[in-house]
Amino acid sequence: MKILLAEDDYSTRKFMTSFLSKYGECDVAVDGMEAVDAFLLALEDGEPYDLCCLDIMMPVMDGYQALMGIRNLEKDHNVPEDQRVKVIMTTALNDEENVRMAFDLGCSVYSGKPINQEKFEQALQKLGLI
Repeated sequence: MKILLAEDDYSTRKFMTSFLSKYGECDVAVDGMEAVDAFLLALEDGEPYDLCCLDIMMPVMDGYQALMGIRNLEKDHNVPEDQRVKVIMTTALNDEENVRMAFDLGCSVYSGKPINQEKFEQALQKLGLI
C-alpha cells in the first residue's frame, strides 16, 4: 500500500510513520500544500496513493483545504470514484461541525487524536486496505 501522511507535529508524525510503515511505503508531508503537491506528483507518475492521512490543523494549507485539493486533482485527472484515495482525517477536533465538514469534503474516516492503534487498524480493515 502507498501511503501519504500529512502531519505538522513532529512527535505525531514520527509515531504515525512508524505505525503506518508496517502496512506499506509511507511518504510524509509537513503541511497541506506539500501533501497536495506530493499527491499530484504520484498521480502524474501513475503511482497514486492508496491512503492519505491528513491532520486538520496544519500551517500553509489545512487538512480541509488539502482534502479539497486532492479531490479536485482526482476530478481533473478523471480518477473513477471507486479508485479515489481513501482519506483518514486525523485531528483533536472531534466536534460535530468538524466531523460533518470532513465527510462533506470527501473523507473516508475521521480519527480523533490521540490515535488509538486498534481503532485505526479497524478503520483500515473497513476500508479494505489491510
